[in-house]
Amino acid sequence: MTIKLEWMRGCATALVTPFHKDGSVDDECFKNLVERQINGGVKLLIPCGTTGESATMNEAERLHVIKMCIEVAHKYKAKVIAGTGSNNTAETIDFTRKVRELGADGALIVAPYYNRPTQDGMFAHFGEIAKSVKKFPIMVYNVPSRTASNISAETTIKLAEEFDNIVATKEASGNFSQIMQICDKRPKNFKVFSGDDATTLPLISVGADGLVSVCSNEFPDLTSKMVEKALDGAWTAARKIHYKILPLMEANFIEASPAPCKFVMKELGLLEENLRLPLVPATDAARKKLREILKGL
Repeated sequence: MTIKLEWMRGCATALVTPFHKDGSVDDECFKNLVERQINGGVKLLIPCGTTGESATMNEAERLHVIKMCIEVAHKYKAKVIAGTGSNNTAETIDFTRKVRELGADGALIVAPYYNRPTQDGMFAHFGEIAKSVKKFPIMVYNVPSRTASNISAETTIKLAEEFDNIVATKEASGNFSQIMQICDKRPKNFKVFSGDDATTLPLISVGADGLVSVCSNEFPDLTSKMVEKALDGAWTAARKIHYKILPLMEANFIEASPAPCKFVMKELGLLEENLRLPLVPATDAARKKLREILKGL
């Protein structure tokens, strides 16, 4: 049976990683951002995911960022689900073991990108990881737009039934039929998280348990409150917040994420707008649109 985790529910933030102009991680800024999340009502923190530009960071940097996140989060009794995925099963196992040793509360593991495994390959990949870090909670991350492959509902359910520490999925496929099938057929205690801010409200209405958010980097209070209201069944209040921040939710992806998000955060005085190549800052056209949205908020 899937490990029961009462805390795995609500709004989780896929944290951005702030950098100095020279490309080094801005430690002080990162710690401040984590504290801001917790003060804004977010109790689940996800460092070193896609939004955190983990693909441009080496292992030592990722471990450093995850360690900082754990130190701040645990001080306030918040939980950390560290991004540990890669398209190399052995490498993912090794890194997941390292973040477990650091004290992370779980791992977010993306579907193998580029090599496009079959569904049997997906099952074998995640199954081998789960067996190698027994009792350590794993959230599977399905994002076909970035990985060029989809984890089917059947494979997700099979993984959840077979391995008790595969406890959740972050679903960013945009395929409502697939996500509803997972919500309907999943074993007891298995959690479904929306991987897309804009689809969170309808997905919670059909049984999803929360959101892994980009928008909460910018407005943790509003985003976490929207999710909380929806989970409590306060749909009128949830819809009001949803439509208020929907333009920003969508605009965060008008160019490669997290460039738009980092621009907004810079405008809010939260960080320096530095990204690592091959990512570059938002274009002038994107900046204009984002400024207009910010005025509305």
